[in-house]
Amino acid sequence: MENENMDMTTVDTVPPTSTVDSAIQKEPPALVKKIGKMTYIVRVHFSTTSKETFTDKVNRLLRQEVRQLMEQEAAGK
Repeated sequence: MENENMDMTTVDTVPPTSTVDSAIQKEPPALVKKIGKMTYIVRVHFSTTSKETFTDKVNRLLRQEVRQLMEQEAAGK
């Protein structure tokens, strides 16, 4: 899978007709990826009530990953 072209196509499932429609789409955008004979469609959803920004979330996940790696390293010594 390393050498496979992982180029994804973004497809808007509902084309906006006005600025109001673009803000409130009926269906979220989708990523479409064809691998062999199988086509994968991935829809993205973001919570409207979340208080955590994308940057905050990525930083939290990175801190958690580093913490886990440090714990594994300490347990191995």
